[in-house]
Amino acid sequence: MSAKVWLVGAGPGDPELLTLKAVKALNQAEIVMIDDLVNPAVLEHCRNARIMSVGKRGGCRSTPQAFIHRLMLRYARQGKCVVRLKGGDPCIFGRGSEEADWLNEHGIEVEMVNGITAGLAGATNCGIPLTLRGVARGVTLVTAHTQDDSSLNWPALAQSGTTLVVYMGVAKLSEIRESLLAGGMRADMPVAMIENASLPQQRECRSSLAAMQQAAHDFQLKSPAILVIGEVAAQPNMQLAAISA
Repeated sequence: MSAKVWLVGAGPGDPELLTLKAVKALNQAEIVMIDDLVNPAVLEHCRNARIMSVGKRGGCRSTPQAFIHRLMLRYARQGKCVVRLKGGDPCIFGRGSEEADWLNEHGIEVEMVNGITAGLAGATNCGIPLTLRGVARGVTLVTAHTQDDSSLNWPALAQSGTTLVVYMGVAKLSEIRESLLAGGMRADMPVAMIENASLPQQRECRSSLAAMQQAAHDFQLKSPAILVIGEVAAQPNMQLAAISA
């Protein structure tokens, strides 16, 4: 297989969180296909690339996945250096494995470049450790939005004892709240709702599981946002100093 596509994670938004390997791929790219949540600032690392927007957002007009597949295949077969640039990490709710499998089936080599996911970056920026000795021994990443609109096993998640990080959950706060309470999670379980993770306009709202829907309404929480549900969300903010050049 000589033709190749790079599936690159652009991180959560802060352009300084881009990995060196991602920068290298963007430097070499001739075609860059970007998602809606990619910060345009990361495109400064592109030298002479053609930038193509192929965004997919819930409730909005989106580029069909089959069309994205065909574009990647077309330009890879032309010998172009193709970068598919995704927000966060390609393999955390980013369809990275689906695209890699499809390209491999059509004779295209794929190289995956990890990116920092929003759940991690947003929590850290709010001083929340997703795992904490004696408090949270693990973390579970879930999406509230499924392709077939099926429901997650919320009772199992409620009893998991791990920090829950919920992506794409703003529109389903009521379902999440009721399902976790019905599954046995405490009503006073701490919750942090983090909007625009890692960006200058990042906002956070702390609440409890029982009160989170009303708190989100009062806060006017909007997508993109992640929910951190667990004891760690009650931790006092870590004092994190910015590193200046």
